[in-house]
Amino acid sequence: MKIKFKFNKLYFLLALFFLLVEVLIAVYLKSGFVRHTFGDYLVVFLVYCFIKAFVDISSLKASLFVLAFAFAVEFLQLLNILEHLGLEKHSILKLVFGTTFQVTDLIAYTLGVISILILEHLRA
Repeated sequence: MKIKFKFNKLYFLLALFFLLVEVLIAVYLKSGFVRHTFGDYLVVFLVYCFIKAFVDISSLKASLFVLAFAFAVEFLQLLNILEHLGLEKHSILKLVFGTTFQVTDLIAYTLGVISILILEHLRA
């Protein structure tokens, strides 16, 4: 399978928007549903839009990749990967990779990807 790169301005702007929302959540909300669950729901939108901004790929393939990536990161949290690598004191890595495994995060990622697929279907 050959990867075809193609810049998409709409997805790039959406990725920037979701990045801004995620940063605002991280900076201003330290706990609660929005920080711990809705932020996880939105992060798959961010990653999806970032991929679609630069790679010409179907919505289904991009969504499945994003879901697999999100699940992989979550399961690395279960293995305390940052601690094993001696990186547990790096706040940016802790923010990006997270620190605790949560089944609810897996549900949030899944619901996010389902939402993306529905929105893309409606947009087509």
